[in-house]
Formats: sequence, C-alpha cells, structure tokens
Amino acid sequence: MSYKLFTDGGARGNPGPAAIGAVLYQNDQEIATVSEYIGEATNNQAEYRAILAGVELALEKEVKDLECFLDSELIVEQLNQRYKVKDKELAKLFVKVWNLTLKFDKISFVHVRLEKNKRADQLVNQALDKQAN
Repeated sequence: MSYKLFTDGGARGNPGPAAIGAVLYQNDQEIATVSEYIGEATNNQAEYRAILAGVELALEKEVKDLECFLDSELIVEQLNQRYKVKDKELAKLFVKVWNLTLKFDKISFVHVRLEKNKRADQLVNQALDKQAN
C-alpha cells in the first residue's frame, strides 16, 4: 500500500496567527486530515508543526512506509539533513519530528511546489479563517 502525506503551515504575518494542515492519502484516496489553529507562530514553526501533526496522524493509522510532501524547501532540506537547523525553536520541533521518523520502516521528505499542495494549504486557510470569525 502506498501512503502519502501532504502538509502545510502558515502564519498571517511572520510571526502571526498561524495554522497547520495535513492530508494523508492511501493509494491516492484521502483517508485523514488535520486542520488546526496553533496560535502565534512563524511560517517555519507552522511548517514544522504541520509535519509533526501529519507524521503523528500516520502513526495513529499504523502506517510504516510514508512519503511526505512539503512546500517548504527549508524544512525538507533540514529533515533530509542537508541543511543545519540553526534556530533554537525550530531545532526543538526538528527533534520531535526526527524522533517520530524512527518509528517508520521507511520515510522520505520531498519538496513540492505550492500548486501540488493545494489541499493542505486549503486546510491551513480554513483553520485561520475559522479563528478570525
């Protein structure tokens, strides 16, 4: 079985009100989502919180082999250990995500353009819009 996770995080203002979105697919069928307001955060913190929530969701569904798609090149490069994590707050989130990755048989992180990540982006905006009302 093929599992794919698309995640996105965003802040209105940087930092500002922030939210996360995650979509888990099994064989290209959407099986679970996360759409959550997370309070004040930077864009990068929101991106990390989104991948963290998505990976936790996949573990709840007992997924062992996962392809993760993010539109944040920075986070992808850090998770693939090609860039160092210099920011202290991001480093804490990186460690949380990294520790969860050890529970998978196989996990990968791939950068995608925003156009390929529309559903996760939609979930971010839904949570932000709901909070604003």
